[in-house]
Amino acid sequence: MTVTPKISINDGNLVVHGRTILTGVPDNIVLTPGSGVGLVAGAFIGATASHSKSLHVFPVGVLEDLRFMCCFRFKLWWMTQRMGTSGRDIPLETQFMLVESKVNTETGEQGDPLTIYTVFLPLLEGPFRAVLQGNDKNELEICLESGDSAVETNQGLYFVYMHAGTNPFEVINQAVKGVEKHMQTFLHREKKKLPSFLDWFGWCTWDAFYTDVTAEGVDEGLRSLSEGGTPPRFLIIDDGWQQIENKAKEESASIVQEGAQFASRLTGIKENSKFQKNGQNSEQVSGLKHVVDEAKQHRKVKFVYVWHALAGYWGGVKPAAAGMEHYDTALAYPVQSPGVLGNQPDIVMDSLSVHGLGLVHPKKVFNFYNELHAYLASCGVDGVKVDVQNIIETLGAGHGGRVSLTRSYNQALEASIGRNFPDNGCISCMCHNTDGIYSAKQTAIVRASDDFYPRDPASHTIHISSVAYNTFFLGEFMQPDWDMFHSLHPAAEYHGAARAVGGCAIYVSDKPGNHNFELLKKLVLPDGSVLRAQLPGRPTRDCLFVDPARDGISLLKIWNLNKCTGVVGVFNCQGAGWCKVVKKTRIHDESPGTLTGSVRATDADLISQVASPNWNGETIVYCYRSGEVIRLPKGASVPVTLKVLEYELFHFCPLKEIASNISFAPIGLLNMFNSGGAVEQFDIHMASDKKPATIALKVRGCGRFGAYSSQRPLKCTVGSIETEFVYDAATGLMTVNLPIPEEDMYRWPVEIQV
Repeated sequence: MTVTPKISINDGNLVVHGRTILTGVPDNIVLTPGSGVGLVAGAFIGATASHSKSLHVFPVGVLEDLRFMCCFRFKLWWMTQRMGTSGRDIPLETQFMLVESKVNTETGEQGDPLTIYTVFLPLLEGPFRAVLQGNDKNELEICLESGDSAVETNQGLYFVYMHAGTNPFEVINQAVKGVEKHMQTFLHREKKKLPSFLDWFGWCTWDAFYTDVTAEGVDEGLRSLSEGGTPPRFLIIDDGWQQIENKAKEESASIVQEGAQFASRLTGIKENSKFQKNGQNSEQVSGLKHVVDEAKQHRKVKFVYVWHALAGYWGGVKPAAAGMEHYDTALAYPVQSPGVLGNQPDIVMDSLSVHGLGLVHPKKVFNFYNELHAYLASCGVDGVKVDVQNIIETLGAGHGGRVSLTRSYNQALEASIGRNFPDNGCISCMCHNTDGIYSAKQTAIVRASDDFYPRDPASHTIHISSVAYNTFFLGEFMQPDWDMFHSLHPAAEYHGAARAVGGCAIYVSDKPGNHNFELLKKLVLPDGSVLRAQLPGRPTRDCLFVDPARDGISLLKIWNLNKCTGVVGVFNCQGAGWCKVVKKTRIHDESPGTLTGSVRATDADLISQVASPNWNGETIVYCYRSGEVIRLPKGASVPVTLKVLEYELFHFCPLKEIASNISFAPIGLLNMFNSGGAVEQFDIHMASDKKPATIALKVRGCGRFGAYSSQRPLKCTVGSIETEFVYDAATGLMTVNLPIPEEDMYRWPVEIQV
């Protein structure tokens, strides 16, 4: 039997599931159907050229009148989202694109035209990297480059992978797994070991001290947060601990004066004088070890990470620095790709293009990482935050190109982390290029967007929308990290609520003494653990092609799952975004309006997975900010109205029918942002002959625990002790107070008889 391919080129049209996506496809574009498990639903786009070159731009066809969402690099380091309807809307450096098309001959659940979602993933082929862009003729283009004028080609079959289906979350998941099988150079997130720090509250020194961090400052910050009742259990000592040289000011060209710090180079692998400590016999004992020991012994920190750049420091490693000669470091001058230069200019690159970067020879870079990491591990450090990663793509000339050099560095980094940090201790940062993403077999945490900027009012709404849309793509490769924030800040609640539905690490960078403990206690339990959602948080299906940062009408909804519930966070993110005219993030609406939208249980896309097999679609909704508890029939929705920088969190708890007149749903800890994250287990033990049924729960944390019961429960025990509860017959809400447990991560056994 012949299987008709779902993706094909017919008469110059690229057709997906019977719907034309691109017209006017040139003859030099080649479509290769995917074959084998996981690839059958997809196809690869390749192209041929008349001449060999190191950089090609191939038009693929015209895209018009179809909604798309894409993630593109607005600057060298980071991606953000863009929505559009035609080829000219596709930005330079687009690394992922999702296109919506409706098939009028088939209908979906509500009788609407069936929606097909097609994902485009530009790939790496040999030493070349492909990326998407659009032109003024509305053509989708593939830009192919090696980053080394000596590395040329005139053809390739596997530049872009396409995959299509009716569920966008399944389509991207299957597409990345298909590419994983095809390329065999990276692993999907689900196969990677997640570091343990994710489930604990953290503190990072960056926005507290920037590069002025000291040993005393580290201790002060840990003490300050612990005394307020939210003890950090992981610590990131960010930039500022290393030995670096400083360029004399008069040496630096005036145009890059303010960026001169970025030209500084590493002069040793140990800590600088701010962290060194003299022993009693005037012997030097490691100051870093002392800081780590103090944090772990006196402040009960479980995990300590330190920062370094992929090249060592911003300006690399100082050539022939004493004790570092064996790394064969040589000065290299960055050359950025045309796509990056066409988007946002970068002060770091201005500085490095003048001063050069000290590049450790790729054959020696494992030795460099291994010696650095072995020293850190000997000081008790558990992992590293590896920053400034994309600089390596600009240094490929003479090293076989950008892909080859990036892969050499990535493989060396992962080998060293595997050897020195057994918990897979690595956070990847400033790393949003496909050269690195498709080369990561082990790294499991990726920063999801540009930084939290406490003093930039334009940054807060776009931060939340960027992390969500970038996570749709990045979350297939690694667990996205939505960055630190300040708990004492006008946008603190907004940031905190987003982290609670992000499934990400939760950590702040508060200055010592500058904390909002009332807010932090909505995120952090007294043992320093957090209620982390199960998945990377992503926009709901109805938000994928609207623009909640710019369109003036749409709210952003982010969904996730807990073990027994779904959660949807709603955010008003309007008013600011990256502007292609001024080439930076700016406020484009000084006073965005109040917006109204709605949420429903199925916004949490996989909610049926946490419900019982015979679930009828009915849920109990707990609205976090209003405190409302609503019994919601299948398909019904709840309205939500928000001003800019406001949020609401909706916890959808699948209703379980226990007997003909009794139904029940556990909600969770009512005072925590991610209430449902507290419910770890939900079982029902039916009794025979009209005796009461027993609901057995395992619940983490302490404070007000809530559940819905359609009639007043008969009895409640917590940890086998009968406990008083309050029942509101009007809403069905029963609440009981859980004490503070003595053990870390303790799960209270709660039994309720109905």
